[in-house]
Amino acid sequence: MIPKVFKEIIDLGDGRTISLETGKLAKQAHGSVVVQSGNCMLLCTVVSNYKQSDVDFLPLTVDYREKFAAAGRYPGGFFKREARPSDGEVLTMRLVDRVLRPLFPKDYHAETQVMIQLMSHDDDVMPEAMAGLAASAAIQLSDFPFECAISEARVARVNGEFVINPTRAQLAESDLEMMIGASADSVMMVEGEMDEISEEEMADAIKFAHEAIKVQIAAQIRLAEAFGKKEVREYQTAEGNEDLAKRIHDLAYDKCYAVAKKGTSKVERTAAFTEIKEEVKASFTEEEMAEFGHLVGGYYSKAEKEAVRELTLSEGLRLDGRKTDEIRPIWCETDYLPSTHGSAIFTRGETQALATVTLGTSREANKIDMPSYEGEETFYLHYNFPPFCTGEARPLRGTSRREVGHGNLAQRALKGMIPDNCPYTVRIVSEVLESNGSSSMATVCAGTMALMDAGVEMKRPVSGIAMGLISDGDRYAVLSDILGDEDHLGDMDFKVTGTTEGITACQMDIKIKGLSYEILVDALKQAREGRLHILGKITDTIAQPNVDVKPHAPKMISRRIPNEFIGALIGPGGKVIQEMQKATGCTIVINEDPVTEEGIVEILGTNQDGIDAVLAKIDSLLFKPQVGSAYEVKVIKMLDFGAVVEYVDAPGNEVLLHISELAWERTDNVTDVVNMGDVFDVKYFGRDPKTRKEKVSRKALLPKPEGFVARPPRDNRDNRGGDRDRKPRQDRN
Repeated sequence: MIPKVFKEIIDLGDGRTISLETGKLAKQAHGSVVVQSGNCMLLCTVVSNYKQSDVDFLPLTVDYREKFAAAGRYPGGFFKREARPSDGEVLTMRLVDRVLRPLFPKDYHAETQVMIQLMSHDDDVMPEAMAGLAASAAIQLSDFPFECAISEARVARVNGEFVINPTRAQLAESDLEMMIGASADSVMMVEGEMDEISEEEMADAIKFAHEAIKVQIAAQIRLAEAFGKKEVREYQTAEGNEDLAKRIHDLAYDKCYAVAKKGTSKVERTAAFTEIKEEVKASFTEEEMAEFGHLVGGYYSKAEKEAVRELTLSEGLRLDGRKTDEIRPIWCETDYLPSTHGSAIFTRGETQALATVTLGTSREANKIDMPSYEGEETFYLHYNFPPFCTGEARPLRGTSRREVGHGNLAQRALKGMIPDNCPYTVRIVSEVLESNGSSSMATVCAGTMALMDAGVEMKRPVSGIAMGLISDGDRYAVLSDILGDEDHLGDMDFKVTGTTEGITACQMDIKIKGLSYEILVDALKQAREGRLHILGKITDTIAQPNVDVKPHAPKMISRRIPNEFIGALIGPGGKVIQEMQKATGCTIVINEDPVTEEGIVEILGTNQDGIDAVLAKIDSLLFKPQVGSAYEVKVIKMLDFGAVVEYVDAPGNEVLLHISELAWERTDNVTDVVNMGDVFDVKYFGRDPKTRKEKVSRKALLPKPEGFVARPPRDNRDNRGGDRDRKPRQDRN
């Protein structure tokens, strides 16, 4: 039986479209859709159990995978099978999850899976830009309790014009790139990187993307209506007790307000709030606790949250006593670790990051091997968030999605400030040692100082700040440098990084509907003031990059050589380059530039003498004497018919100095004129057209003796007695 297929088309402009199709694939899933643009096809399926899980949160899994078969390629590795997700796939999962999760009801706890797969790849289409659209479209076809349709779109600015879902080639030319997630009436998520743009330019880009998202949402709704919108499933909702909620509010609100107003530390504050919570519990009888004790904790947390928010809105005060635009105390230090190539500590309040920089060759570049993209990064950042940084003990299960996401944000913040001519591969590792409010922004600050400490010539230093927003609809307060608690109780969490010239990266999660662009721009401008304050603390610690790398850090020299000399530098079986590395202690890496058809030789070493020796070897390979020029040579071998000499300025380049070119006078023995180790000048005559051998002469640079008569050439037999009347061989007889 041929399935009935439903389809909707979204026009992106400039001849590009996105199609949404359902009814053909994966029909046992609760929702299934194929999203296609060009030859790029994503299959998204959604399934949610009908039974609620025994947890107090939504067990939502968003999984995005790129199949190598989609690009006609084999996976790497021994098993030739897709395994753990790459960082690129993890980042796409996070982008989708952050928009979907808040739209499920808070009391919906059923196991839910959203699976998105790249089934067909197109070099001109970046598939992750359509992942959010695919997820929402599949959910619209299901019976899930879900607030409203959403979509995501990438926006870039190319030659001053905004472009939706640009190609990778367009992205390479853009000065702004952001992923926007939104519903029809509200922006919910923003993440991206920029080339030092203004706050107003960023807001304009968000507006442009939001208009495109509205079109994508309308297409989802049309598809769901044509397919037949399902009734929303019934599920066991959380019970409520208004009288209990009011009772707990009356018991706890004023006490929580008083604790919040004291402006204490995290430890003191936590202890005080815990004491209030215990007092609230103690006010109930055992019978009451048995009946509705499971609701007490939630209602207490609600009262505490309301008290803290009201303190900020009405008095402009925060949990730790700061004003809304005040930054916590900062101290910094560079060159803390003696053996690293660069290091720095950045501490802001109760958040601390220790960053290290390691310098290497192109051999240490981070290889990216995905079906949708193959390449390498010569600047990358890794972020570690161990449990002790928050005073916890929990299992260590490898790098988390959060660590991948925070590291990527910090990397994007800094990478635009690494100069194009930086000869090194640069790796930053951020170890978060304390955390109470935006360790990712502390990573940006520590990373900046570590780079300058390592002697990397950054264009400009970068700082970052985490901001928050509290609003009740009529009043709002923008919070600079938020605490962990403020992140939880606020309406917006946004992180902004930049230089004195503008924004370099951002990440926003917006929890309230209908946030005006005026408030957004105001928040971004307050963030700029905070960024510049933090930047001042950084530059007070280290104002400029160190002039040179540390004595124990490797120096990098790059040389370009014609491709035809690469083989000679490597030698048979790598013999020459291996011996050179062993003798000099340097690392030598050779790459070919397909554009210029040259070889790029990278020389990395801590010993300048070793680097100079490698450079001398390269110079000797490239040495080409010019006809008519004089060169200093050294005798390295004696022969009966001449001496083998080596060019002093190009060791390894040898040439035969014939006995007849030693002196104007007749020379019977080579040793009558020169000996081993003698150094003198010779003139270069190029290659003899008959013998194709190079010719040099010592006598050509010496004055000709007075009365000197040149001997006749050996092959002029008419000048030799007895040969003048000899007949040709064929006439003898």
